[in-house]
Amino acid sequence: MVSSAVDKPYPNADLENLWQQLLLLILVIVAIFSLVWLGNRYREMQDPYVQSVMAIPGDADRGEAIFMNNCAGCHRADASGLVGPKLWGVSERKSQFALIQQVVSGDTPPMPQFQPSPQEMADLLQYLNHL
Repeated sequence: MVSSAVDKPYPNADLENLWQQLLLLILVIVAIFSLVWLGNRYREMQDPYVQSVMAIPGDADRGEAIFMNNCAGCHRADASGLVGPKLWGVSERKSQFALIQQVVSGDTPPMPQFQPSPQEMADLLQYLNHL
């Protein structure tokens, strides 16, 4: 016996089922990424150093002086980049936490590890926000 689309009550049922499974898979992937992102944000905000930096209002003028003394040698005085990358608009590309980690971790050679006080870090962040 030859089967035809007329024999099936819903000829597109297999295709619809496939689309439903694909949609479910996409929703699961989005949920997993969301949970990972939220977990990372929670972890970031629990760091005592980050908490103290974020609680202090920064001063862009003091931040500029910190930048000139510690960062301009590699990023240039105008932050246009030299050995280190250009920092114009860096706060639009990276979160405050990511900027703090970048400065204090020393994980991105040749950038040295730098341990500013919470006030100095808040000032530096304020300066970077204005680039």
